[in-house]
Amino acid sequence: MAKASKREKAVKPNIFMRIGLFIKQIIDELRKVVTPTSKELFFWALAVFIFVLFLMALVTGMDFGLGKLTLWIFG
Repeated sequence: MAKASKREKAVKPNIFMRIGLFIKQIIDELRKVVTPTSKELFFWALAVFIFVLFLMALVTGMDFGLGKLTLWIFG
């Protein structure tokens, strides 16, 4: 397959056409968004809250345990 010469380079549309295409693509993607129901929103928020509590407990436990271990080794 022969390479295209440098003179036959593809011509890009001007900046305003590219901005217009970008905005059109954004609008097309936003039309695909589905708003959750209030029940779905509640349960997702609850799941996030429980996950954050779990991670807080995990980090607190590790901090406490490693602190005690450090004091036991060096204290």
